[in-house]
Amino acid sequence: MKNMIKDAAILLAITLFAGLILGLVYQITKEPIAQAEEAAAKEAYAEVFPGALEFEMLKGTTTDDEAFTMQWREAGFEGVDIVNVLEAKDNAGALLGYVLTVTSHEGYGGDITFTMGICNDGTLNGISILSISETAGLGMKADAVLKPQFEGKKVPSFTYTKTGATSESQIDAISGATITTSAVTNAVNGGLYYFQSQLGGSVNEAK
Repeated sequence: MKNMIKDAAILLAITLFAGLILGLVYQITKEPIAQAEEAAAKEAYAEVFPGALEFEMLKGTTTDDEAFTMQWREAGFEGVDIVNVLEAKDNAGALLGYVLTVTSHEGYGGDITFTMGICNDGTLNGISILSISETAGLGMKADAVLKPQFEGKKVPSFTYTKTGATSESQIDAISGATITTSAVTNAVNGGLYYFQSQLGGSVNEAK
């Protein structure tokens, strides 16, 4: 009995010590990790909106409005979240457009998060992937294969194809990674939809 109590006490001490060490490590690394994430986000903002010199976070971009939530789901974006929205401005403070951070929960390997820059006229400057955990050699090609296809496009929404894009609004799917292609395309469409429905933007497809 005494040995059991002694063993339990030792185990408890080890557990408490390990918890203390983990807590100290977390406190030490928390700020550098946050700073690195902030720096990566700023680089992504500049990448998708190179003409902007200032990015200002909009307040209250998430909504609990039941009508909008229903509208969002009916539009097919239940698996997409708009994480934040920033105004992109020039050196005089004039609004050039918006940068949206979007997360898709529809990826094959988990969430896919990226930023996208949209000009006032609805032109999509492009996307910058912040985090992705898709299959190596397949879905992980999203950065190389999908990302360039969105640059400079002015369309209300995108579709993807496996047989070769024939219009500005079509995206060539990653071979063997249809789920990843669909997740990214739908999330980009969600960002465009948010721009059009919540930020007063409009998109007339370029001829």
